[in-house]
Amino acid sequence: MVTAGDFRNGMTFEMDGNVYQIVEFQHVKPGKGAAFVRTKIKNVIAGTTVERTFNPNDKFPTAYIERKDMEYSYSDGDLYYFMDPDTYDMVPINADTLGDNFRFVKENMVCKLASFKGSVFAVEPPNFVELQVTQTDPGFAGNTATNATKPATLETGAEVRVPLFINEGEMIRIDTRTGEYMERA
Repeated sequence: MVTAGDFRNGMTFEMDGNVYQIVEFQHVKPGKGAAFVRTKIKNVIAGTTVERTFNPNDKFPTAYIERKDMEYSYSDGDLYYFMDPDTYDMVPINADTLGDNFRFVKENMVCKLASFKGSVFAVEPPNFVELQVTQTDPGFAGNTATNATKPATLETGAEVRVPLFINEGEMIRIDTRTGEYMERA
């Protein structure tokens, strides 16, 4: 059990049948009246964020989120299969569980699967991936101002904006959290 007075950023707890993670918290002691804890909490399964105040004595059961490295193997329609590197078991994940940043993942990449009580609710790809540019228009030097970009299609089918000097066949590094080009690989 965790009390609201012990809240810290990143803690997870159960409330009303849902699992919440603390994004921000603030202990408030007004001059008049009782102290309270002002928080911003995120429902880790649904992904919604709400602001809520708690009495510092409120108690909640601690929620243990398991994060496990698993290797993406292949997709079959709406199911994406991940292999446990320890037991070689295949775990099917539905397409709606995958985030938007999964478009940067190719086969045999290691991702983190976040689960609560055995049910997977999120797939976290690596923060940085190296992918090959499969299609982009040629860039011409001298016809731009500063920081000009062009669209490029990657080997996973994702489309990103890259600088004009990037050509087809080059390997580039992508930040999967923002979907932005970082550098040549």
